[in-house]
Amino acid sequence: MDYIEQFIDRYTKEYDFYSRAGHLVAQILENDLRSSGVRCIVSHRAKDIERLRDKCIQRDSETKYESVDHIFEDIVDLAGVRVALYFPKEQEQVDKAITRLFDQWDTKRTFPGAGKATPKRRFSGYSAVHYRVQPKERFIGDADKRYLKARVEIQVASVLMHAWSEVQHDLAYKQMAGDLSGEEHAILDQLNGLVIAGEISLRLLQEAGEARVARNGAKFLNHYELAAHLLRHAHESLTEPVGDSGLGKVDDLFALLRRLDKTTPEELEKYLETLHGAVEERPLAEQVVDALLAEDPSRYAIYDDIRHASQSSKVETPGPEREASAMMQFLRNWVDLEGTLNSLAQRAGVSHRPTAPVIHLLRLLEMPPGIGEEIDLLRSMRNDVVHSRREFSVAALDDAVKRIQQIIAILWDGGPDAGLALEA
Repeated sequence: MDYIEQFIDRYTKEYDFYSRAGHLVAQILENDLRSSGVRCIVSHRAKDIERLRDKCIQRDSETKYESVDHIFEDIVDLAGVRVALYFPKEQEQVDKAITRLFDQWDTKRTFPGAGKATPKRRFSGYSAVHYRVQPKERFIGDADKRYLKARVEIQVASVLMHAWSEVQHDLAYKQMAGDLSGEEHAILDQLNGLVIAGEISLRLLQEAGEARVARNGAKFLNHYELAAHLLRHAHESLTEPVGDSGLGKVDDLFALLRRLDKTTPEELEKYLETLHGAVEERPLAEQVVDALLAEDPSRYAIYDDIRHASQSSKVETPGPEREASAMMQFLRNWVDLEGTLNSLAQRAGVSHRPTAPVIHLLRLLEMPPGIGEEIDLLRSMRNDVVHSRREFSVAALDDAVKRIQQIIAILWDGGPDAGLALEA
């Protein structure tokens, strides 16, 4: 018992650390899931001290703790995050988001596990996936670097299953004064059956919503419906599955479509035709945004307003006017470059998608490959400016503008010495 009290004393002193670690992981995950169109409730907590003491006493009867560190190794959910899904079908998206956003220090656990059948129980019991993660450095601010080593457990299940689990856990596993009666176990099993039936109904409800959106003339009511539509299109049309990068910022795409009054599947169709399978490099939402911007460069200003609004809740220091001017000058010149590539493609009678790499087009136009590599580097810079709001120095932006103008001149002139002119 001494080890347990020492452990509880240490945990009490470190409680705020575990609470903050859970908050950070929940915040990172919730922002990503909501932006990509996953309907869920994300909560976090550090383990209650008194409940933790009871759990230690209960587990010590089986484990026989030999040190304080032994207890820390045994109880891994001191900081916890719960993802309660409205629609269980979206578990796969959550799995990919967790894989992309966090480092996993242990294999994920799926419930119910194989061979876990319980006698006298008609239904399968707790159904969920647990992940044991640590934050990745690029998602953590300088002030919170100490939490990079924090271990957090993420539990993912439906809203119904989480509710049943709370009741079952408190009644069946935290009873220090005796076991439940046979009747109570039977009622819990019956409730579990209702939850499983409810999850089936949630799946049917989601499919009915997707069918409604697919009907002619129906509008996307929110970015969740748009996300479901993008996923269905990806599964039907792309040769590769949607990878870890997922859908991207569907909420920003939906805001842009609303501003442009293009909120039906029919109006979106021609932009979906430009999608390619390399979604780990360019998420689906960003590909559609790029197609919309390429069609009408005046939409850059609209999308810039949307991106600013979507980040208004974050602490953001506006840059000097000179930086904003340099960024807009860069984007205007990039639009000129896109127009040049489109014109050259039309003259040559070849097909070119504005969002696709240009190396193939330039090869058809008999241009040196060095120009294509340079354009793709500039495209990467453009993507960072437009989609990630990454800040570049005025000097870097001015230099990029000069490079674009030089490339445009070379493209119009053409010829075998174009690569040498670019390097000069």
